Amino acid sequence: MSVSLEKLQRLRRQAGHDSPGAQSSKAPPVHDPLPGLRRMLGIRERTRPPIGVGACDRALPGEEIAPGLLRLEQILPFDGVMPHVDGTFARTGPLSTHGMLFFDTETTGLSGGTGTRAFMIGASDFVPGGLRIRQMLITHLSAEPAMLRAFAGWLGEETRLVSYNGRCYDAPLLATRYRLARLGAPLAGIEHLDLLFPTRRRYRGVWENCRLATIERNALGIVREDDLPGSEAPAAWLQYLRGGDAGLLRRVLLHNFQDVVTLAHLLLHLAQPDAGTPAVGPPFACDPP
Repeated sequence: MSVSLEKLQRLRRQAGHDSPGAQSSKAPPVHDPLPGLRRMLGIRERTRPPIGVGACDRALPGEEIAPGLLRLEQILPFDGVMPHVDGTFARTGPLSTHGMLFFDTETTGLSGGTGTRAFMIGASDFVPGGLRIRQMLITHLSAEPAMLRAFAGWLGEETRLVSYNGRCYDAPLLATRYRLARLGAPLAGIEHLDLLFPTRRRYRGVWENCRLATIERNALGIVREDDLPGSEAPAAWLQYLRGGDAGLLRRVLLHNFQDVVTLAHLLLHLAQPDAGTPAVGPPFACDPP
């Protein structure tokens, strides 16, 4: 039996399939398991601002000398540096200023250990015309070996390290990083004068503590403005590594810069004849805190 097309259309209209007000049936929504999995695993979706809206300031000074490694250098006028200074404060004879390398590190933590690394190394030395300040900063973890190799290049046969608590913290930490990177032991055998201990012998009990910032303010007349405490340096670096703003990290560079400048001033201050005579003892003794 044949059925005409007109009849079929009439039957469909009677059934309501093609009526003008009829709503076409919607397919059931497709279940997306991804949001639930993210919630279960505790993964937060990262939202990025549109280009040009709320963009972070990622600018850092310096020259990139290797992938992820920045280097900064400048020379400050520095008067009154003699070829030798009185080493009585360090329980030794005259000290040659030639070859002295004042150094300081900024690290990912203050406790030390193999999990702590230096992300910034600053150093200063006396050169014709003033005090040369050099700094290195890594902007990602893979650049650490390049920084260690570059710092080893700053060391020579005549180098004598000068620091503030570096014998007990900075130097051992760097030695560990060199060992883990299988880059030898460039710090081994280098003479090291730690200014913390003669400073403590002179000023213990005079002021509230012997932190470098306290000594430079009271003994040297150096007042830092808008200084970022060293304890906040790890967070500033990690913030930058995670894509954050570079403002705090630039302040860490300034903090480190001032540290190595202050070390040179502190050495000359302690070497002055009226700086006091410490008790007799072995040279460069590492007094207990």
